[in-house]
Amino acid sequence: MPFSLLSSFCFIGGAAFGYLVVFPPAFKFLVGYNNDFLTSLPAVSEYFTLAIRLLLAFGVIFEMPIFMVFLAKVGLVDTKFLNRNRKYAILINFVIAAILTPTPDVVNQMMMGIPLMILYEISVVAVWAFGRKGFQGFDAPSEPEKDETV
Repeated sequence: MPFSLLSSFCFIGGAAFGYLVVFPPAFKFLVGYNNDFLTSLPAVSEYFTLAIRLLLAFGVIFEMPIFMVFLAKVGLVDTKFLNRNRKYAILINFVIAAILTPTPDVVNQMMMGIPLMILYEISVVAVWAFGRKGFQGFDAPSEPEKDETV
C-alpha cells in the first residue's frame, strides 16, 4: 500500500509540475510564431496533445526515485554505482529530456533536464535510505526432500 500511494503521489506531483511550470512556456513557444503576416491559431487537439504529452512525460520522470529504489532492492544498482556514474546519468538525463519534450526549444528541454538531475540526486539518497536491503519474504524456495523408497 505505501508503494502505490507514494508512486501515485510522485506521478501526480510530476504531472502538476509539468502543467503548472513547464506547460505555459511550451504553449507560448507553440503560439510564438505570430508576426504581422501570420497569426498562430492552434487547434484544440494540438493544445490537448501538448498538454497530455507534457503531463505524461513529467509524471513518468518523477517516478525515477521509486524506480531506482526498486533497482537497488533487486540488486542492480547501489549508491556507489550511482555516485560513480553520475556524469553519464547527467548526459542520459538531458538526452531523455530532449526526446520527451514535445517542443524543440532549449528552455523546455532544460525544464525537464534540471528536474531529472534533481530527481537523480533524490534517487541516490532514496537508494541509500531504502534500497540497502533486498525484498523481504521472497527467499528462494527450498528443494523438496526426495523420497528414497523405491
